Amino acid sequence: MSVTPHAFGDAELAAHLAETAGKLLLDVRASGIFSPKALGKAGDQTANQFLCHALREARPDDGLLSEEEKDSPERLAKSRVWIIDPVDGTREYSEERSDWAVHIGLSIDGVAQVGAVALPGLGVVLRTDQVTTVPPAPEKLRMVVSRTRPAREAVAVAERLGAELIPMGSAGAKAMAIVRGEADIYLHSGGQYEWDSAAPVAVALAHGLHCSRIDGSPLVYNNQDVYLPDLLIARPEHARMVLDLLKGMTF
Repeated sequence: MSVTPHAFGDAELAAHLAETAGKLLLDVRASGIFSPKALGKAGDQTANQFLCHALREARPDDGLLSEEEKDSPERLAKSRVWIIDPVDGTREYSEERSDWAVHIGLSIDGVAQVGAVALPGLGVVLRTDQVTTVPPAPEKLRMVVSRTRPAREAVAVAERLGAELIPMGSAGAKAMAIVRGEADIYLHSGGQYEWDSAAPVAVALAHGLHCSRIDGSPLVYNNQDVYLPDLLIARPEHARMVLDLLKGMTF
């Protein structure tokens, strides 16, 4: 399906593209012709090609930053920059798990303001223009962490809070677990890039959640150096507790 310029509002466009890319990725995976290693590469390339072509057609005056596309310094002079991750959680995608995502975010003047995160394995798209109430937290808090390398800060905070650790794949899946009420705190310090968090942060902010660096400073996008290594997403009351604990810790 062709996306004509200005056919959608920004949030509707983000959601449409995230959902469509997710369906493409499921089709690639269902083809059964790729080894797990080749599947990840095929999925990345297929989704990236579709998304980049669609965004350049639909928003030709905006900048674009994709994990799978050669970066262009032209975006630095633009106020509006789309920041995308065609497959966030390539390992989980290739392992036929459900904890992977498609990220379509729009940064405006350095702030992640609009976006959508598709969870194709669950048939879900969360977006900034369709906000639901974040379910209340249980008495025992839950923290999502990496399946393979849980951040030491997250482990230390979980111990202090008596929180349960929930291993999960992609950054988008972890962030949306907070939005969906499946977890309560996402604390990451192991290294990320702008495409890992732009769309999830936009969606989380729209749902009233706290999003920041782990020192409490703002997340700023469309930088020349796209390394954005740490992240905290939580309900505001939990974020205050986490930030206070981190200030008193040494690592």
